[in-house]
Amino acid sequence: MVRKGNLLIIVPAYNEEETIEEVVRRSERYGDVCVVDDCSTDWTPQIIGRRNDIHVITHERNTHIPGAVLDGMRYAAEKGYAFCVTMDAGLSHNPDEIPLFINHEYADVVIGSRKKKINTPQHRKVLSLTGNLLYNMSLDFPRSLFKKTYYKDLTSGFRRYSRKAMDLLLAEDLQSRSFDFLLESVVHIYRNNLIISEVPITYKFSNSSLRSSVVKDCLQACARSMFNQTPKHGNEKHR
Repeated sequence: MVRKGNLLIIVPAYNEEETIEEVVRRSERYGDVCVVDDCSTDWTPQIIGRRNDIHVITHERNTHIPGAVLDGMRYAAEKGYAFCVTMDAGLSHNPDEIPLFINHEYADVVIGSRKKKINTPQHRKVLSLTGNLLYNMSLDFPRSLFKKTYYKDLTSGFRRYSRKAMDLLLAEDLQSRSFDFLLESVVHIYRNNLIISEVPITYKFSNSSLRSSVVKDCLQACARSMFNQTPKHGNEKHR
């Protein structure tokens, strides 16, 4: 069962001085909080350093999403947490929606599907839809071309992982460098017969670290996944 004492909320943070205090304050109502300061150059380190009720991991160089999330998972595994939630430090994810992920204890990853989008530019909506289609195709290519239903939002970073999923990802030699982690992680989970579920969430667009290099990373991850189909998956265990 997911409960406050066995849930770690992992918050990767890079230059989030305006929002990190509120994210931590609202998140700690639902679980323990681990902020991964990914080499911030603003006041983020000082703000989180004033708190003694959270765990802080400090990076001396910027590792982007993969390094921050995986270091948070390593801490979760070391301390014996059964589940972790990963979420944005800029309040694009609503901390008060963390309980939505809790009633899915059977699932190894619960993905927050961005059903309601606030202030999101049209081009970002189109990019997310395109990315989600490519990510779905990458899971089981070419059989995925003929599936009747796809996961709704594989590009979402608001997720809850089980300990089994964390252990799996920590044991893998992951190649992702940025937001392509969102695909690479779910590919390993999917192909190792772990259970995937989704819940609807609210997404508020605030700022964007999406650059052409990030899009390139994601396209390369799709290509790697499409043409490297091991290990195989078992469809009966997916939801």
